[in-house]
Amino acid sequence: MGAGHAHTLYRHGHSPVHASPPHCKLAAVLCFVVVVVSTPREAVWAFALYALLLAAVAAVARIPPGLLLKRLAIEVPFVAFAFLMPFVVPGEQTELLGVPVSVPGLWGAWNVLAKGTLGVAASVILASTTELRSLLLGLQRLRLPPLLVQIASFMIRYGDVITDELRRMSIARRSRGFEARGVRHWGVLARTAGALFIRSYERGERVHLAMVSRGYTGTMPVIDEVTATRAQWAHAAALPAIALVICLLGWTL
Repeated sequence: MGAGHAHTLYRHGHSPVHASPPHCKLAAVLCFVVVVVSTPREAVWAFALYALLLAAVAAVARIPPGLLLKRLAIEVPFVAFAFLMPFVVPGEQTELLGVPVSVPGLWGAWNVLAKGTLGVAASVILASTTELRSLLLGLQRLRLPPLLVQIASFMIRYGDVITDELRRMSIARRSRGFEARGVRHWGVLARTAGALFIRSYERGERVHLAMVSRGYTGTMPVIDEVTATRAQWAHAAALPAIALVICLLGWTL
């Protein structure tokens, strides 16, 4: 996989969560999210317990609560959608703070907010404790199709390159006195996007030719073999296992 690639979401640390093998963490997060989604929305107490579980994991990983809450802002569009549901979903009506709202819409909004927030929080904890390179190795270890792993790897590696290319093009426009001020400048921005696409495509062809000339046959060599002990799997399975017990209680109580 080559050299490591740092990303802004990763928070360096030496906690047990950081030390856990990436494929164990990926499997744990996936199972946890599946359990959360499978929980009946009426079991409000269950979602509170899920939040406590994630808070405990974040505390073990030494992730500051403020940082976690700040990164949860990525779900703002879903929050906005959820707030609209009580007003657009048909069904029995009730009053909330003097405003008539739909009861099914309220439950739907709660369902989206609770499950979405827990899923995003679990993903944020995973990204904060696992480097991108390790995530790719974990996906490879979990037998994800190699082609998908390679596509993700190239996206990560060349995302910064393309962003830097766009930054240079923006500097070149400003140095010539161009400032996008309205609709009449959209044509220039569209041509910039087209030029960026062409440059990225040509760069991709050059990189592919360079890889083929060095022996690339469609698969990337694995330099680091990521393994996990039974104890590490057991520790990673603790989160989804406890969540599964809560989910089953939510369906029976």
